[in-house]
Amino acid sequence: MIDKLPPWVEIGGFFLTFVAGSINVIGLLGFQHQAISHLTGVSSFIGYELASGNWSMVLHLNLIVFSFVFGAVLGSLIVRDGHLLLGRRYGVALLVESALLFVSLYALTHGSTTGHFFAAAACGLQNAMTTTYSGAIVRTTHVSGLFTDMGIMMGNWLRGIPIHGRRMKLYFILTNGFIVGGILGAFAYKWWSIRALAMPAIITLILAIAYGLLMLRQRKILGQ
Repeated sequence: MIDKLPPWVEIGGFFLTFVAGSINVIGLLGFQHQAISHLTGVSSFIGYELASGNWSMVLHLNLIVFSFVFGAVLGSLIVRDGHLLLGRRYGVALLVESALLFVSLYALTHGSTTGHFFAAAACGLQNAMTTTYSGAIVRTTHVSGLFTDMGIMMGNWLRGIPIHGRRMKLYFILTNGFIVGGILGAFAYKWWSIRALAMPAIITLILAIAYGLLMLRQRKILGQ
């Protein structure tokens, strides 16, 4: 049951959506106004650029899609499971995501648009890390599904079906993490331009270290 999940699920989820929200805003402001943390906007841009005959941009956008999918494949290979379980290789996945963001930052600050692809791969990897929380499908790089699920739950409540409090709390935390990440990402871009990408890269690295320490503590408790 979702009620039995440890508190670090909400904490980690908040920071993951925060990272995605900040990357997405930095992408909208600095990557030719392209969304990076999800592919809905990118897919729409592909249609627009195809209609406009802008083939170089069509290629670029398709490479972003490919990079996101590649990141998801990489995340799946690392984590190997879609269900939350302490001990899965989330720390490794977070380290790889952080490395991809740092490479993206390096490329973009040196004038190379290949940085877009590394940032998209980082988001795809993070999305593949998303777990199934006792039947609740959660994605941390976009919030459309979360808002939809919240709406469904409220609709059920109006029909007299009780709201699952822990699940609603999780959705609320995740959506707000994305929004707060977007706010701080916008300020960071205003202050540091594309170098603002260092913020989600560093936060992801800190999350990887924190998860590693949590694993060590858990093993000591269990006497392993």
